[in-house]
Amino acid sequence: MIGSLRGVLIDRPTPGEAIIDVHGVGYRVSAPTSTLAGLGATGTEVFVHVHTHVREDAIVLFGFAHGDERRCFEALLGAHGVGPSLALAILSALSPAALSTAVLEDDVDTLCLVPGVGKKTAARLLLELKARLDLPNLSGGSADAPAAGSARGEARAALVELGYAPDEIAGALEGADAGASVEELVRAALRELVRNR
Repeated sequence: MIGSLRGVLIDRPTPGEAIIDVHGVGYRVSAPTSTLAGLGATGTEVFVHVHTHVREDAIVLFGFAHGDERRCFEALLGAHGVGPSLALAILSALSPAALSTAVLEDDVDTLCLVPGVGKKTAARLLLELKARLDLPNLSGGSADAPAAGSARGEARAALVELGYAPDEIAGALEGADAGASVEELVRAALRELVRNR
Protein backbone atom coordinates (compact mmCIF):
# COMPACT_ATOMS: atom_id res chain seq x y z
CA MET A 1 0.00 0.00 0.00
CA ILE A 2 1.15 3.53 -0.78
CA GLY A 3 1.20 5.69 2.37
CA SER A 4 2.72 8.93 0.99
CA LEU A 5 4.16 10.47 -2.15
CA ARG A 6 6.94 13.01 -2.56
CA GLY A 7 7.56 14.25 -6.08
CA VAL A 8 6.84 16.95 -8.64
CA LEU A 9 3.36 18.16 -9.54
CA ILE A 10 3.18 17.72 -13.31
CA ASP A 11 -0.53 18.09 -14.16
CA ARG A 12 -4.07 18.73 -12.93
CA PRO A 13 -6.04 16.65 -15.45
CA THR A 14 -9.48 17.29 -13.95
CA PRO A 15 -10.87 19.29 -11.02
CA GLY A 16 -10.16 17.29 -7.88
CA GLU A 17 -7.10 15.48 -9.27
CA ALA A 18 -3.37 15.96 -9.58
CA ILE A 19 -0.60 13.92 -11.18
CA ILE A 20 2.58 13.67 -9.12
CA ASP A 21 5.76 12.42 -10.77
CA VAL A 22 7.88 10.27 -8.46
CA HIS A 23 11.14 9.23 -10.15
CA GLY A 24 9.54 8.98 -13.59
CA VAL A 25 6.23 7.39 -12.50
CA GLY A 26 3.15 9.63 -12.61
CA TYR A 27 0.68 8.89 -9.81
CA ARG A 28 -2.87 10.16 -10.31
CA VAL A 29 -4.18 11.41 -6.96
CA SER A 30 -7.67 12.59 -6.00
CA ALA A 31 -7.71 15.15 -3.21
CA PRO A 32 -9.93 17.63 -1.35
CA THR A 33 -9.88 21.21 -2.63
CA SER A 34 -7.83 22.43 0.36
CA THR A 35 -5.02 19.99 -0.46
CA LEU A 36 -5.11 20.79 -4.18
CA ALA A 37 -4.98 24.53 -3.48
CA GLY A 38 -1.91 24.04 -1.32
CA LEU A 39 0.05 22.07 -3.94
CA GLY A 40 1.00 25.19 -5.89
CA ALA A 41 1.87 25.46 -9.57
CA THR A 42 2.97 22.63 -11.86
CA GLY A 43 6.67 21.93 -11.51
CA THR A 44 6.50 22.39 -7.72
CA GLU A 45 7.88 19.69 -5.42
CA VAL A 46 5.02 18.34 -3.31
CA PHE A 47 4.34 15.86 -0.51
CA VAL A 48 0.98 14.22 0.23
CA HIS A 49 -0.24 11.64 2.73
CA VAL A 50 -2.00 8.90 0.76
CA HIS A 51 -4.92 6.56 1.34
CA THR A 52 -4.85 3.66 -1.16
CA HIS A 53 -8.39 2.59 -2.02
CA VAL A 54 -8.65 -0.84 -3.65
CA ARG A 55 -11.76 -1.75 -5.64
CA GLU A 56 -12.50 -4.70 -7.90
CA ASP A 57 -11.87 -2.63 -11.01
CA ALA A 58 -9.31 -0.04 -9.87
CA ILE A 59 -6.74 1.12 -7.33
CA VAL A 60 -7.38 4.77 -6.50
CA LEU A 61 -5.03 7.06 -4.58
CA PHE A 62 -6.40 9.84 -2.36
CA GLY A 63 -3.93 12.52 -1.25
CA PHE A 64 -4.01 14.83 1.77
CA ALA A 65 -1.83 17.70 2.90
CA HIS A 66 -1.96 16.58 6.56
CA GLY A 67 -2.22 13.27 8.37
CA ASP A 68 -5.35 14.38 10.26
CA GLU A 69 -7.15 14.88 6.91
CA ARG A 70 -6.32 11.30 5.95
CA ARG A 71 -7.51 10.02 9.35
CA CYS A 72 -10.82 11.90 8.93
CA PHE A 73 -11.18 10.52 5.39
CA GLU A 74 -10.67 6.96 6.66
CA ALA A 75 -13.13 7.52 9.52
CA LEU A 76 -15.70 8.80 7.03
CA LEU A 77 -15.18 5.77 4.77
CA GLY A 78 -15.98 3.54 7.75
CA ALA A 79 -19.38 5.21 8.20
CA HIS A 80 -22.42 3.51 6.68
CA GLY A 81 -23.23 4.72 3.17
CA VAL A 82 -20.17 6.96 2.78
CA GLY A 83 -17.99 6.31 -0.27
CA PRO A 84 -14.80 8.08 -1.34
CA SER A 85 -16.64 10.77 -3.35
CA LEU A 86 -18.81 11.85 -0.41
CA ALA A 87 -15.87 11.65 2.02
CA LEU A 88 -13.86 13.95 -0.29
CA ALA A 89 -16.81 16.33 -0.62
CA ILE A 90 -17.08 16.56 3.18
CA LEU A 91 -13.34 17.27 3.57
CA SER A 92 -13.50 19.80 0.73
CA ALA A 93 -16.21 21.68 2.64
CA LEU A 94 -14.95 21.16 6.21
CA SER A 95 -11.46 21.04 7.71
CA PRO A 96 -10.77 18.22 10.20
CA ALA A 97 -11.15 20.73 13.04
CA ALA A 98 -14.48 22.00 11.67
CA LEU A 99 -15.72 18.43 11.21
CA SER A 100 -14.67 17.49 14.76
CA THR A 101 -16.39 20.59 16.14
CA ALA A 102 -19.58 19.76 14.23
CA VAL A 103 -19.52 16.22 15.64
CA LEU A 104 -18.86 17.40 19.21
CA GLU A 105 -21.66 19.97 19.02
CA ASP A 106 -24.15 17.73 17.15
CA ASP A 107 -24.24 20.40 14.46
CA VAL A 108 -26.45 18.88 11.76
CA ASP A 109 -26.68 22.18 9.87
CA THR A 110 -22.92 22.37 9.27
CA LEU A 111 -22.85 18.88 7.74
CA CYS A 112 -25.86 19.81 5.59
CA LEU A 113 -23.69 22.47 3.91
CA VAL A 114 -21.96 19.61 2.06
CA PRO A 115 -23.60 18.93 -1.33
CA GLY A 116 -25.41 15.59 -1.19
CA VAL A 117 -25.80 15.52 2.62
CA GLY A 118 -29.36 15.91 3.92
CA LYS A 119 -30.55 16.16 7.51
CA LYS A 120 -31.04 12.41 8.00
CA THR A 121 -27.62 11.55 6.55
CA ALA A 122 -26.01 14.30 8.64
CA ALA A 123 -27.65 13.08 11.87
CA ARG A 124 -26.54 9.49 11.19
CA LEU A 125 -23.00 10.63 10.35
CA LEU A 126 -22.76 12.61 13.59
CA LEU A 127 -23.65 9.50 15.58
CA GLU A 128 -21.22 7.25 13.71
CA LEU A 129 -18.33 9.72 13.69
CA LYS A 130 -18.43 10.17 17.47
CA ALA A 131 -17.16 6.60 17.76
CA ARG A 132 -14.76 6.80 14.79
CA LEU A 133 -13.02 10.16 15.20
CA ASP A 134 -10.36 10.73 17.84
CA LEU A 135 -12.05 13.89 19.07
CA PRO A 136 -9.90 16.51 20.81
CA ASN A 137 -11.07 18.70 23.64
CA LEU A 138 -11.95 21.81 21.61
CA SER A 139 -13.22 23.78 24.57
CA GLY A 140 -9.91 25.37 25.50
CA GLY A 141 -9.15 22.90 28.28
CA SER A 142 -12.23 23.35 30.39
CA ALA A 143 -12.19 20.60 32.99
CA ASP A 144 -15.92 19.89 32.83
CA ALA A 145 -16.16 19.76 29.00
CA PRO A 146 -15.31 16.09 28.56
CA ALA A 147 -17.90 15.11 31.16
CA ALA A 148 -20.55 17.26 29.45
CA GLY A 149 -19.71 15.74 26.07
CA SER A 150 -19.84 12.19 27.43
CA ALA A 151 -23.18 12.85 29.20
CA ARG A 152 -24.64 13.98 25.89
CA GLY A 153 -23.20 10.91 24.16
CA GLU A 154 -24.61 8.56 26.83
CA ALA A 155 -28.01 10.24 26.58
CA ARG A 156 -27.92 9.84 22.79
CA ALA A 157 -27.01 6.14 23.15
CA ALA A 158 -29.89 5.61 25.62
CA LEU A 159 -32.36 7.21 23.20
CA VAL A 160 -31.08 5.04 20.35
CA GLU A 161 -31.70 1.98 22.56
CA LEU A 162 -35.27 3.22 23.09
CA GLY A 163 -35.77 3.10 19.32
CA TYR A 164 -35.58 6.77 18.37
CA ALA A 165 -34.04 7.77 15.02
CA PRO A 166 -30.82 9.87 14.87
CA ASP A 167 -32.60 12.92 13.41
CA GLU A 168 -35.28 12.78 16.14
CA ILE A 169 -32.58 12.54 18.82
CA ALA A 170 -30.56 15.43 17.37
CA GLY A 171 -33.66 17.63 17.36
CA ALA A 172 -34.65 16.64 20.90
CA LEU A 173 -31.19 17.36 22.33
CA GLU A 174 -30.66 20.57 20.36
CA GLY A 175 -31.67 23.00 23.10
CA ALA A 176 -30.53 20.86 26.03
CA ASP A 177 -28.49 22.36 28.87
CA ALA A 178 -24.78 21.61 28.19
CA GLY A 179 -24.12 20.96 31.89
CA ALA A 180 -27.04 18.58 32.46
CA SER A 181 -26.57 15.00 33.68
CA VAL A 182 -27.38 11.97 31.51
CA GLU A 183 -30.70 11.44 33.32
CA GLU A 184 -31.70 15.11 32.92
CA LEU A 185 -30.78 15.05 29.23
CA VAL A 186 -32.79 11.85 28.60
CA ARG A 187 -35.84 13.18 30.50
CA ALA A 188 -35.73 16.51 28.63
CA ALA A 189 -35.29 14.77 25.27
CA LEU A 190 -38.19 12.37 25.95
CA ARG A 191 -40.47 15.30 26.85
CA GLU A 192 -39.48 16.98 23.59
CA LEU A 193 -39.97 13.80 21.55
CA VAL A 194 -43.42 13.17 23.05
CA ARG A 195 -44.44 16.78 22.40
CA ASN A 196 -43.39 16.52 18.73
CA ARG A 197 -45.26 13.26 18.01
